[in-house]
Amino acid sequence: MSVIRGERTVDLASFGPTSGRIASDAEARAWCARLTAANGENFSVLSRFVPPHLVDDFTAVYAFCRVSDDLGDEMECVERATELLAWWRSELARCYRGEASHPVFVALRSTIARHQLPAQLFHDLISAFESDQTKIRYATWEELLEYCRLSANPVGRLILMVLGEGSNPEALAASDSICTALQLTNHWQDARRDLMERNRIYIPMDAWPHERFEERLAATCKQGFAPDQQFMAQWREVLRLQTVRTWALFESGEKLLPLLQPAHRPLIWLFLAGGTGTLRLVETWNFETCLVRPRLSRLAKLMLVGRARWNLRKLRAGSLPASPSSP
Repeated sequence: MSVIRGERTVDLASFGPTSGRIASDAEARAWCARLTAANGENFSVLSRFVPPHLVDDFTAVYAFCRVSDDLGDEMECVERATELLAWWRSELARCYRGEASHPVFVALRSTIARHQLPAQLFHDLISAFESDQTKIRYATWEELLEYCRLSANPVGRLILMVLGEGSNPEALAASDSICTALQLTNHWQDARRDLMERNRIYIPMDAWPHERFEERLAATCKQGFAPDQQFMAQWREVLRLQTVRTWALFESGEKLLPLLQPAHRPLIWLFLAGGTGTLRLVETWNFETCLVRPRLSRLAKLMLVGRARWNLRKLRAGSLPASPSSP
């Protein structure tokens, strides 16, 4: 029998609900490092701008997010995912009681203690993945934003806290705007895949323009062309309006950069630039993400890294990086 990706990622055979095995600190750090190397292409780019003494902390947080995501999305059925997410939540509670056993939580234990990370942020992320098992449509924009509050915003807050930047309410609010915008951009980019692979539509239902919109969207995604002459124009306009809302969130989040220590700005700038670059690519592809999944090329990513390094040199010379929202 083939091993489901989520079960392989979390290593249920060695550290699952019935294992009883407790990872050592060294084993836990190595486990998280291997997971990150195997799955974290974007993390490997970002890690160049992470302070060296914080790399293990970032790796532990990344491993938690990666495993949680896979438990939610890569299991063989909703029932199995729900069961394992409940176990994962219980493991988180055990971690905060000093009883960690899974490598992710053994690694997180010291990170949590060093940076005083609140349990609620991790619980919120698990809640989002639990919600994904049953909630596959969103009635309004506000309902979608509430989902992002759980699924995306805790990640940004954890990053700021690990960096020692989590005490400023204005910075946290700006981080929330960035993370929500990043999550939404991912939804617009993955519109076809989300529907075909997981039966999820993130465009709010009150933005759907006509009757049979969902039926026509599903037909377009499945067959690779629209079922009628009107659909693609309607889809482009619907998605265009969502990107306008998303740009406003990115622009609101840009106020975060000057609030940070200069050494930390290139890292956050790179998050912003990757998201705004992807959203701009959705626009360049004329919003046709029900047919294709636009992605930043390797060259584009390397250029962003180069700009981030240039920004770091400018910061050392005393000037702020340019806005990632500018072309």
